Amino acid sequence: MRHGDKINNLGRTKAHRKALMSNLACQLIEHKRINTTLAKAKSLRVFVEPLITKSKTDSTHNRRLVFDKLQDKKAVTELFSAISDKVADRPGGYTRIIKLAPRFGDAADMAMIELVDFNTIYVKGGKAAEAKKTRRSRRGGSTAAKVTTKQEMPAAEATPTATDDLTKIEGIGPKIAEALHKAGIVTFTDLSGKSAEEVKDILNAAEGHFSMADPTTWAQQADLAANGKWDDLKTLQEELKGGKKVDE
Repeated sequence: MRHGDKINNLGRTKAHRKALMSNLACQLIEHKRINTTLAKAKSLRVFVEPLITKSKTDSTHNRRLVFDKLQDKKAVTELFSAISDKVADRPGGYTRIIKLAPRFGDAADMAMIELVDFNTIYVKGGKAAEAKKTRRSRRGGSTAAKVTTKQEMPAAEATPTATDDLTKIEGIGPKIAEALHKAGIVTFTDLSGKSAEEVKDILNAAEGHFSMADPTTWAQQADLAANGKWDDLKTLQEELKGGKKVDE
C-alpha cells in the first residue's frame, strides 16, 4: 500500500523518472513554456521550482547542486543568468500550469507549464500587473499621489506589444501561428477583426496542410484575449475541442 506516499511515480522506475524530470526541466528553462501531460506538469513544478530558488544565489556550490539535477551546462547557464535576474524579486511560485484540451488518441489530460515572469501578456496587462498595483497601494501615501499613479499607469501600459502569442487561442498551433504572422496577423486584435472565411483563405494559401483547422471561434477567442478577459476565455475553451465547439 502507498499510504502517505505523495510522489507520483508516473509509471516509471526511479532512474527513468529522474531522467524525465531532468529533460523536462531543461526544456522549460530553454523555451520558458512547454506542453505536456497534466500529471507530468505537476511533478515538474515540484522538481524545478527549488532549482530556480537556488539560482537566486549564484555560487559554485549552488551551480553544482543544480547541475547534479539537470546534467546540462547550457540549462544551468541560462538558469543562473536570464532566469535568475527575472525572478530575483519573486518569493516563489515561479511557474504557472494552464490546462489544455485532452490529447487526441488517448484523451490524456494535457497542460501548459510556463515561467510566469516570461509571459508578457499577464505581466503587462493582466492579473500580474493588477496584483503589483495592489501591493504598491499598501505602502501608504496621500490620496492625491494614489490618484496620480492610477492615471499615469494606463499611459505607460498603453503601448501594445509587438506580437501576441496566438497559440493561446484554442485550435492554433505554432505552425498555424507562423502562417498567420506571415499574413500580417500578429496580435489578438488583428485576429479578432478577421472572419472565419478570411482566416480559412489565408491558411489555404499558406504553405502547409491546414485543411483540418477550424477557425470558427478564433475571432471570438481573440477578442476576449485582446480585452484581457482570460477567465472568460478559459471558460470558453473548456467547451471547445480543436477550436470548435464539441456539440457541433
